[in-house]
Amino acid sequence: MIYHQVRVHPSTKALPRAEQLAWKLAAVACGTGQPEQDVAAMAVNRVIDNAAVAVASLRRRPVAVARAQALPHGGTPGASVFGTAPGVRVSPEWAAWANGTAVRELDFHDTFLAADYSHPGDNIPPLLAVAQHTGRGGADLLRGITAAYEIHVALVRAICLHEHRIDHVAHLSAATACGIGALLGLPADVTYQAVQQAVHTTTATRQSRKGEISSWKAFAPAFAGKAAIEAVDRAMRGETSPSPIYEGADGFLAWMLDGPGAAYTVSLPEDGEPRRAILDTYTKEHSAEYQAQAIIDLARRLREKAGPLDQVRSIVLRTSHHTHHVIGSGSNDPQKYDPNASRETLDHSVPYIFAVALEDGVWHHERSYAPERARHPQTVELWRKITTVEDPEWTRRYHDPDPERRAFGGRAVITLEDGSVIEDELTVADAHPAGARPFDRPAYAAKFRTLTEGIVTPADQDRFLSAAENLADLTPRDLDELFPAVDTRAVRDYDASLPKGLF
Repeated sequence: MIYHQVRVHPSTKALPRAEQLAWKLAAVACGTGQPEQDVAAMAVNRVIDNAAVAVASLRRRPVAVARAQALPHGGTPGASVFGTAPGVRVSPEWAAWANGTAVRELDFHDTFLAADYSHPGDNIPPLLAVAQHTGRGGADLLRGITAAYEIHVALVRAICLHEHRIDHVAHLSAATACGIGALLGLPADVTYQAVQQAVHTTTATRQSRKGEISSWKAFAPAFAGKAAIEAVDRAMRGETSPSPIYEGADGFLAWMLDGPGAAYTVSLPEDGEPRRAILDTYTKEHSAEYQAQAIIDLARRLREKAGPLDQVRSIVLRTSHHTHHVIGSGSNDPQKYDPNASRETLDHSVPYIFAVALEDGVWHHERSYAPERARHPQTVELWRKITTVEDPEWTRRYHDPDPERRAFGGRAVITLEDGSVIEDELTVADAHPAGARPFDRPAYAAKFRTLTEGIVTPADQDRFLSAAENLADLTPRDLDELFPAVDTRAVRDYDASLPKGLF
């Protein structure tokens, strides 16, 4: 690894291009070769994971809206859209918009947590769209995915956005632009310009994840992917960008993050060093914000110990700064205790999630968020007895430099009406690589079959899984097989019920 020092640079003295972070990101991406076997296998896992959650979300309103917006934008040759008939093609940036929204809607795919948050699987929809549109095969797509994950993880390790209330998709857009550059084999100078354009146009506030969280939470990464494709297109045509986007006196670091004195260290692989960052990321067993994954598993483990829940006086979850302030009571968002809150808000409310998991012993991507479930009187009573507190030790473990010691869970302290106390803790989710049941290929396949049951026939499930597992060998035409065949009549009927827009 090379550790790059990134600082704000005065405009009175030009910062050489080769010393700019955007250039270094582009150079790493464009120097990415074919991935090692375990890296390629993990990329296959994430393609399977994305398709599973995308299909499961096809009849959810934000996904249907994104699809309806995309379909009028036919493209030649274009790219596929989840939930449409075989042969339907739209322009790649619109395919990325529709498919990115479908992948993100259920908050149910992969994650990487470090200085900031991220869902690196959000890179895959725009990369797949560009691969289809440009006639690239599976090997090219794999190279692009590998590069995008490398860049995304590097930025998330080094540069915190959320403490400045900047949404994490700013890192995503840079990674996607880099992934497209690697997929297409573009020169570093073209990719460099695309990175800067993408970051400039996708820096937004974090209000999309605050208070009453709206459906924009699903659209935000799709917007970043769409913007990255458009940025690459402009850069390929010779257009330049605000530069240096990170280090400039009026740039990203100086005015959006730590200010004129900002300094960061970004670690990137050397020339010829394998790109293995995807192996540091992890997926979800439960449809909820990642920091709730271990909390759900902990609640399930505590059900028998807790006894009758009407005897609970209070529950305190001792956890990290991130968990307390983002999805816990430390956010100071009353909506996190509102039985009428949106699904997007509930999946960012760890008090709600712990209450339901403790009562039901299971977590379901639809039933656990149903309005009648959230409004159940006993649930509401228990829910409002649950608070979170930041524990410095859990915050330290959250940021531990050793991935084997890093912790994303917490400790539950349940006080009963008779004064007795029940305590237990869980450091990572069961499905985490260091957890009790790390996700492997059979687990990804099982998740896919479960989420697509009744939507994709068993034969078409088999066809998709076979194509995904042979990703490196897929021809450009074979990439169509990465979109499972679904009952498009049911999707069309739902789409027809939506209000019309401009397109």
